[in-house]
Amino acid sequence: MPHTPPAPRCNRRLVLAAVAATCALPLAARAAAKPLLIGQSAPLTGPMAGPLLGVLGGQKIAFDEINRKGGIGGRPIELLMLDDAFDPKRTLENARTLVEQKEVISLFGTVGTAQTAAVLPYIAEKRMPLIAAYSGSPALRERHHPTFFTTQASYADELVRMVRNLKAIQSTRLAVVYQNNEFGKLLLPLAERIIQAEGATVAVARPLEVSGADAVATAQAVAAARPQAVIMVVAGPAVLPYVKANRAWVGAPVYTFSLSLGTMILKALGDDARGLAVSRATPYPWRATNPLARNFAQLMQREDRPVDYDHYAGYINGRVLIEGLKAAGKNPTPESLVQGMEKLGRLDLGGYELNFSPTNHHGSNFVEITVVGPNGNFIR
Repeated sequence: MPHTPPAPRCNRRLVLAAVAATCALPLAARAAAKPLLIGQSAPLTGPMAGPLLGVLGGQKIAFDEINRKGGIGGRPIELLMLDDAFDPKRTLENARTLVEQKEVISLFGTVGTAQTAAVLPYIAEKRMPLIAAYSGSPALRERHHPTFFTTQASYADELVRMVRNLKAIQSTRLAVVYQNNEFGKLLLPLAERIIQAEGATVAVARPLEVSGADAVATAQAVAAARPQAVIMVVAGPAVLPYVKANRAWVGAPVYTFSLSLGTMILKALGDDARGLAVSRATPYPWRATNPLARNFAQLMQREDRPVDYDHYAGYINGRVLIEGLKAAGKNPTPESLVQGMEKLGRLDLGGYELNFSPTNHHGSNFVEITVVGPNGNFIR
């Protein structure tokens, strides 16, 4: 399991990052302009806190950038963050606090499928927008929700791209290793349906404990089925031991989701990450010909940080929220922000396009496959 900073320190760093979102504005301007309050519930403590640092850092970079330019209509964005420790009950409690006590004009960036699902009935009742969620679960997208907007492709889109890529290289006998929790059990039948629909077969499907403690036994069971490739429906700490066990016992290539291989886990895997195929719902952040990626690279240089997918995902989500706020009128309200998001239509952030409308709140189905090369670099 990759090293996670001690909870108090991690929490302090993230809270400081959140409340600093208005610091880029001159003091006089901050005093004169009422901030646009945005609320976010996120796991600032617990096992998911460390892997999420880059994503939350990317959001802050987006908000700092617009605030340095004077904010939106002269008003800075201020992000209020509350810790839910990846507990859906606390996510809903935090949403109530942010909406009813802090009077935010929008919620932003919930983390996790169950956590996001927990707030959807509440925000529908309150007509409160939620822009972006760090979950690609199709269950969150099955029915049109009046105030919920996503910015990335679903896990179904990622699975289709994985299976089609494997079929193109004549790998049709596939194993599925799925996390033994709500996340994995929800996606297993989806993976089985997509594999069958694309003309491939499931050689074996094996659960993996959330801790990854049974990684070796799981890999041995997978090896006995002799698959041509493994689709790993796993996130968090279990990724590390299973990838190592798969290399030792199975030998077949592993395909996995974008959320499975963040910067923290990539570093912890070291050379064991080489050859991993990762479906990406975020565009390639090192593409020098792309205006969005070039601007992002300059901002990361300003922060003295290396470019990575985690920060880029958070940055893009922040940019989408900013565009929605711009479209919401002079004095954005929850209602006008929903209308503004729906009016965006085709949104080009600079070489990366999304599309929103009154009948389409899910802005992107972009997915591409990348492979981890030498030194942890991604190859397209």
